[in-house]
Amino acid sequence: MPTFDLATSELRDLNRALHALAEGTNETCWDITNPRGSHAIAVGINAPVEISIHGSTGYYCGGMNRQAKIMVHGSVGPGVAENMMSGQVVVKGDASQYAGATGHGGLLVIQGNASSRCGISMKGIDIVVRGNIGHMSAFMAQAGNLIVCGDAGEALGDSIYEARLFVRGSVKSLGADCMEKEMRPEHLEIVSKLLARAGIADVKATEFRRYGSARKLYNFNVDHADAYG
Repeated sequence: MPTFDLATSELRDLNRALHALAEGTNETCWDITNPRGSHAIAVGINAPVEISIHGSTGYYCGGMNRQAKIMVHGSVGPGVAENMMSGQVVVKGDASQYAGATGHGGLLVIQGNASSRCGISMKGIDIVVRGNIGHMSAFMAQAGNLIVCGDAGEALGDSIYEARLFVRGSVKSLGADCMEKEMRPEHLEIVSKLLARAGIADVKATEFRRYGSARKLYNFNVDHADAYG
């Protein structure tokens, strides 16, 4: 198992080694120690490997991930799993702003709380948050699922497109063009499967409410001009 100690090794060398991995590599499990809040750890990986990061990280950990399973045994700074394409990123602690931003695929699990703008402009990623999320989460979210086992802050789903939002707790307020929707059997199935994948067994899908687009802002309408600001 390759091990990188970032107290003695350069982050650039770590990412260079990870970028060099190819399909069929036998170096499938990596340990990263002493991250000490470094930025851009394990970004741009395109190989089916498992990476354990022992400690908290800075900006953009796991960004642009493809195929890799990344586990952070700590908290993460802004932009974790930003623009992720596939694979999985699990954060054992809390996440700062815009977790999973613009993600196209894969699964992001945050076992603590997420700050503001969680899932902003998500494009197909699935995000499961064990705790709460901050304001303006899922702003302009286009596709994918955001599941929140705790509470949501102000302006949830502002200017949302077709992403699906599921919140178990309270919602401080909904953003422009976001509304509560019926929780149908297919949505219960989505939530159940994602909770299982996230390893959350003590929460039931029936405890969630669903939110999505009212579809009034897809095309500009002067009668709704105030809502665009």
